[in-house]
Amino acid sequence: MDLRDIQNLIKFVAKSGVTEVKLEMEDIKLTIKTTVDKSGEPTAYVQHIPVQAPIPQMGAIAPVVAETPATQAPSEDDSSKYITVKSPIIGTFYRKPAPDKPPFVEVGTVVAKGDVLCVIEAMKLFNEIESEYAGKIVKVLVDDASPVEFDQPLFLIDPS
Repeated sequence: MDLRDIQNLIKFVAKSGVTEVKLEMEDIKLTIKTTVDKSGEPTAYVQHIPVQAPIPQMGAIAPVVAETPATQAPSEDDSSKYITVKSPIIGTFYRKPAPDKPPFVEVGTVVAKGDVLCVIEAMKLFNEIESEYAGKIVKVLVDDASPVEFDQPLFLIDPS
């Protein structure tokens, strides 16, 4: 979307009498708000939020530690039988519905498909994250009130 398209959109919104328009495309988010000032002329406020492509992260250099195949194999087998529940959005991870309430799930809790596992707050909206699988919570991978990224692992569920 170029500058002329944005200007034409602003003019169209101002003439239509609409007070706010939000437009989201792959590479741009655009919010146009109009008000009528004292002279009777509409004034448009444009908020342009560029959407940045994800930046590939460089892995940290870790010291090389020799491990025997016997100690490495069970951990790979153990985690391969579990289902990883990942964050569908970026935000702040909360295990409880409120500070004075108990957590939605603990390690060992048996969950059914559709049970709420946690809440992720994004832009003052609290999104309940529901389990897509039935099973037992084996591990909680994120601390309460921690920021999470899109597709970050949150829980391990044993479906058996």
